[in-house]
Amino acid sequence: MWFRLLLQVSLAIAIPLTTTTRNPANILYQDEVPPPIFSCPASSWPPNTIGKTNLPQQPSPELASMLARISPSRIEATIRKLVSFGTRHTLSTQNSSSTRGIGAARDWIHAEFQKYADASDGRLSVETISYVQQPDGNRVTVPTRISDVVATLHGSDKSNNRLYVVSGHYDTRNSDVFDFEGDAPGADDDASGVSVSLELARIMSSPEYSLPRASIAFVAVAGEEQGLYGSGFLARRYKDSMPRVNVEGMFNNDIVGSSTGSDGTVDPYVIRLFGQGLPPLSVESNSTRETRLSIGGENDTPARNLARFVKEVAENSHTQMNISVIHRLDRYLRSGDHRPFLEAGYPAVRFTEPRENYAHQHQNVRYDDESGVQYGDLPEFCDFEFTARVARVNAAALWSLAISPGQPTNVGINTTELTNDSTLYWDPPLGEEGEGNVGSYEVVWRATTAPFWTDVVDVGLVNEVTLGLSKDDVVFGVRAKSVDGNSRGVAVLPFPVS
Repeated sequence: MWFRLLLQVSLAIAIPLTTTTRNPANILYQDEVPPPIFSCPASSWPPNTIGKTNLPQQPSPELASMLARISPSRIEATIRKLVSFGTRHTLSTQNSSSTRGIGAARDWIHAEFQKYADASDGRLSVETISYVQQPDGNRVTVPTRISDVVATLHGSDKSNNRLYVVSGHYDTRNSDVFDFEGDAPGADDDASGVSVSLELARIMSSPEYSLPRASIAFVAVAGEEQGLYGSGFLARRYKDSMPRVNVEGMFNNDIVGSSTGSDGTVDPYVIRLFGQGLPPLSVESNSTRETRLSIGGENDTPARNLARFVKEVAENSHTQMNISVIHRLDRYLRSGDHRPFLEAGYPAVRFTEPRENYAHQHQNVRYDDESGVQYGDLPEFCDFEFTARVARVNAAALWSLAISPGQPTNVGINTTELTNDSTLYWDPPLGEEGEGNVGSYEVVWRATTAPFWTDVVDVGLVNEVTLGLSKDDVVFGVRAKSVDGNSRGVAVLPFPVS
């Protein structure tokens, strides 16, 4: 039985806050001692008198081993193989015996996942799921089969149906979105994202590693260029399952193949991570949205807190990457396969290279004599070492999520009376084993204008705590830690309880 306990925390450890504008991965600044990774000028007030500095979570030895095994040469081989199918346009041939078209690419991806499943000692299962998309009056002109290839690493905790998804899209296009016969190599967009899914499935399904608590789905979807059809189908499938699949995080890797922008700038140690603000009204009601806005919680949506988690666990010397968290659904007025998951009520974020080169995206393969520019999304413009580092960022975040206890539920903050203290409540993560997987809970906070959690206090195995901090001045979150204390989950914003 889960007893409601009250813990009055009165730690008197004052932690001085330093200021910085840097977002350092330690490997990049070995000549100096970087300031705390989540500090910034905005986090200097209110003064902190309890708890301690929130520090990044370092990879366990097992996770470090996984990250070291990610192979740039395998990623290159995957990208080149997918390019060899000529076009992977969603409306191209689906003849399985062909060596050209989306059907041949789909079957090859399934076969690759199946190789890993065969070597996984039953841990990984593979399926290709499909439906027929009718003409939409837009980019689908004839009835078209949309197929997603899904390889699932089954977690040890079956009681809460918890799942994390990593995805790339294997369909392509050239200058003409309706041209399903011309070459559309799609090396960066998005064979690079598919290569991340395949490489992580190969490594994480190996029997030499322990099973995570939660399941992980490694996915390649179709129909992205025609209207996010494959990801929409998969998100609805999870949402409509009985019981509903508890997707606690989805990573969309789309255009993660190059570190060189159209202006020639090379930025090989940065990956952009897009996290949406307010959830769609189909997910969050008007009244909930009004409450969120009234408490200043518009920057603490599930997607934003998922992005914060990624930065905490995946920006380190093992990944060699800086994670630039961008508070936006996607690039300006653009979209991707994480959107249908957000619309289904699941937290989802997008990884994209730091500077895109539009000559190598959605272009017919051609050479322009006048400008001297080679157009086309070709493998020679990819940076396979960069994509391997992106894969390490994904792996660090995915594995850390999957071995964590999950997220506390029904997180609230007492608003029955005016006080300069703050009392928070919560329940254990979902599932019969949710309570048993938790070793303790942590309350994190930051100034309202700070982007990342700056401070934390471990409050033990309780589900109510009063802190000597005013809810007027900071943003709180509650997260669960594992029994061994080595992993933590995504922090959850408390809503008012009166």
